[in-house]
Parts: sequence; C-alpha cells; structure tokens
Amino acid sequence: MKNLEFKASISNLKEYEEKLLTLHPKFLGTELQTDTYFNATNGRLKLRESNLKNILINYYREESSGTKIAEVMLYQHDPNIMLKEILTEQLGVKVIVNKKRKKYSIKNAVFHFDIVADLGTFLEVEVTETEELFSLEKMQIEIDQYLQFFELKKDQLISASYSELLMDIEK
Repeated sequence: MKNLEFKASISNLKEYEEKLLTLHPKFLGTELQTDTYFNATNGRLKLRESNLKNILINYYREESSGTKIAEVMLYQHDPNIMLKEILTEQLGVKVIVNKKRKKYSIKNAVFHFDIVADLGTFLEVEVTETEELFSLEKMQIEIDQYLQFFELKKDQLISASYSELLMDIEK
C-alpha cells in the first residue's frame, strides 16, 4: 500500500474539524491509540493498540515537510500481549506514543484530528492507494487540494513523526 500524507501542528482542532465537515465526510470513529515503536533495522515498525483495531505496521517514509510518500505493510491482529512481549524482547522499544484520534474519510482520503500526549494537537491527512486505482500523480493532486483547503501555513507543516518529536523532547 502507498500513501501520500501531510501532518500539521494546529492550535484549534475544532476549527479545522468544522471546516472539514462542510465537505460531508464519513465519520470513522474516535480511537485511543498506543503506538509502540521498536528498534527496526529497516524503516519503522510499530505496534498500534487501540479501542477500534490492533495493527502491526511496517513502513518506510521520507522525512520532509509538506507531503510525503510512504510504503506501508499492515498486519491486523486480535489483541495478544505475547506479540508485544516478543517484539520488545527481540527488538527493544524505541518510544511509545499515546494519542486520541478522531477520524473521517472522503473517498481514499483519511483525516486524523490528533491529540498527542506531551506534544499537542495535529491534523494529519493521508491519501491512500491500495489497489493501484489511483496514480501517484492523481494522489498528489488530491492531497495538494486538501493542503490548500485547510489553508495551512508552511511553518505548521511537520516533517518528523510523533515518535521522533517525542524522542527529541526526551533528549
């Protein structure tokens, strides 16, 4: 699966959510997520535990401000403490990210309104291609439209992941 995404630091989640609601998105739910990042040798590996679904996520993503492309592999599983214990034992934990995430979708775009513990509030938009129905060029046009729609300023866009931002704080 490929996706294009951008993440922005925003001070007023409600304002941006109300703006999105004018487009009549589908509400996907509110998740309480714990993402445990492991010391992976290639890319990133995180175990997402939430009230909606549990996923092991392996991904590769460039770190740049603005939109970024990511290659993602997902493994959805039933909650099982042994998976986390095995990954922790074999790889070690890099960092843990706790967040509350409200999600909406429009076609192949997903909108995340995040409250991240120790970091603040963020808007993340992902345009996803799972079955090669959308070319990278069409995905770029779509995500650029949302970037303009939300009227985000360049200094609001974040190049780092939540995990990296938290590790910077811990240094």
